[in-house]
Amino acid sequence: MAIIGKHNKLTVLHDTPQGIYLDGGEHGEILLPNRYVPKGVLMGDQLEVFVYRDSEDRLVATTETPRATVGEVATLRVVSVSRPIGAFLDWGLAKDLLLPFREQTSPVRVGQDVAVRVYLDAKSQRIVASMKLDRDSALEPPDYRPGQQVEFVISDKTPLGYKALVEGRDSGLLYHEGIAVPVRIGQKLKGFVRALRPDGKIDLSLDQAGYPRVAPLARRIVQALQHGGGRLTLDDDSPPEAIRQAFAVSKKAFKQALGTLYKARRIRFSKPGIELLDNSTWSPGKDDAR
Repeated sequence: MAIIGKHNKLTVLHDTPQGIYLDGGEHGEILLPNRYVPKGVLMGDQLEVFVYRDSEDRLVATTETPRATVGEVATLRVVSVSRPIGAFLDWGLAKDLLLPFREQTSPVRVGQDVAVRVYLDAKSQRIVASMKLDRDSALEPPDYRPGQQVEFVISDKTPLGYKALVEGRDSGLLYHEGIAVPVRIGQKLKGFVRALRPDGKIDLSLDQAGYPRVAPLARRIVQALQHGGGRLTLDDDSPPEAIRQAFAVSKKAFKQALGTLYKARRIRFSKPGIELLDNSTWSPGKDDAR
């Protein structure tokens, strides 16, 4: 049976002047309009299509690929706002995706990029979007451990930091104090679990905590120096944005790694930048973290 809002492999039944009809199982025959029919298709072939409803609420198929399917989170652009219905988003298909007013956490405007979860409305069986990213979150408590690397989407800004959807299903918070570079709503980031709160929410950090981050980062700095002819333009006075762009870490973590290398006589500061010293037998270890 065809699943609405998902990619399906459906069998070609017969053709018509409007297109070909596919076997949708309990949903009956589903039209694939002529403009999406691949050349050379034969009756009985199986085609991979996306199934959704057209402007007249009929189930149709397309070989186009939406930017998100049901259950997924994506950042989509607002193309129009229609009262009293809601906003419409460009999700890569001929028919724009509805973001109802009731599913907006704040008013949106044309041209704005918004982070939404795509879901199937149980009553209307229409595919719609919601800015309430945790609306379909799992009921079980999140199964993470402190220090675990995760992927998350920034969903909203609060006085404490930025709300985030972790691994597409769990609520998290990235505190302002741990952010050294600008972030934006809808941005996808990789970070680490800082702590698990009693309410099931997750405290996040862009950087790994403690010594485990220092030794690998020190090795990466040495490798960058070796590839750069023994010199690097970055040092402990460099802007946080430049450090983040080069090594994907905070300035604090970078300074800790430089301190480890300096104490081990592996580098010297040339102001600006650092230089690699001839101490090839050295490698970061527990003694360097003391």
